[in-house]
Amino acid sequence: MTTKTLTLIPGDGIGPEISDAVTRILKAAGLQVNWDVTEGGEHSALAGRGVMPDATIDSIARNKIALKGPTTTPTGGGHQSANVTLRKRLDLYANVRPAKSLPGYRTKFDNVDLIIVRENTEDTYAGVEHMVAPNVAQCLKIITWEGSERVARYAFNMAKKLGRKRVTCVHKANIHKLSDGLFLKAHEAVAAEFPDIKFDSIIVDNLCMQLVTRPEEFDVLVLPNLYGDIVSDLCAGLVGGLGVAPGANIGQNGAVFEAVHGSAPDIAGQGKANPTALLLSAVMMLQHMGELAMAERIEKGLHKVLAEGKSLTRDLKGTAGTSEFADAIIHALNK
Repeated sequence: MTTKTLTLIPGDGIGPEISDAVTRILKAAGLQVNWDVTEGGEHSALAGRGVMPDATIDSIARNKIALKGPTTTPTGGGHQSANVTLRKRLDLYANVRPAKSLPGYRTKFDNVDLIIVRENTEDTYAGVEHMVAPNVAQCLKIITWEGSERVARYAFNMAKKLGRKRVTCVHKANIHKLSDGLFLKAHEAVAAEFPDIKFDSIIVDNLCMQLVTRPEEFDVLVLPNLYGDIVSDLCAGLVGGLGVAPGANIGQNGAVFEAVHGSAPDIAGQGKANPTALLLSAVMMLQHMGELAMAERIEKGLHKVLAEGKSLTRDLKGTAGTSEFADAIIHALNK
């Protein structure tokens, strides 16, 4: 059997440390891959190779799957972020952000289990804006049937694959009757092809109110770009913040799985970083690859370590370092 090659972008700051921890855990769980280690972020930008070099884009296009550590966008000089570059160059149209309560990590809610699917290429993020008068700016909200239909189809196929029961389309079609109305109609059309999955819709402001009062009511949420950007961070806050929030950018030309937190240069190289977000992103990667049993095994190992509370990193009110935390998860896998 040929060993699969995947792209690894360790990133900046704490990225290399948490990438090493996560790849060790994946190896211990039995994942047999060759890592094509590539660069991206501040270091490559300052070296003149771009924030996301062509060689890295080519590696992802060739291997189809990448695991990415956090990257820093250099200040000044008009540098585009690594994530924006990846999304545009590879047409990664679906941003996927699970939000799931973690055992032993207390928040205001202990029963959250959501997946937020955000359309990643259109809406106001298309960047079509201009000054129409000296003191008047205009930004166009771009929604297409093709963009809406493909993210809807991704959400329903993902829900079916993962055994999810409900998909909710989030919109503001009561006000944006044509643009958000088109987004909603595309989802209604796709929903008809998946009769075994419950479909409904909700206005975005009502959703936000309900998420902070009874988030357990929701399962898979699909949103246009702007609402999705805001709601995905809101949902991360429900389960403990960006430090434990995984994510992915997915399209026909590749899938990039990444921690959504920053590169934390203030603690880089000190072995203090928590690799949970990147590990959960790797769990998503395994699910995408069809390695569902391995994904579940790693997630259970992580949950066991968190619940025991003996080997937690400092942000989780423990004293363990990055490597020690990874070792504890590997030990849990083998018990």
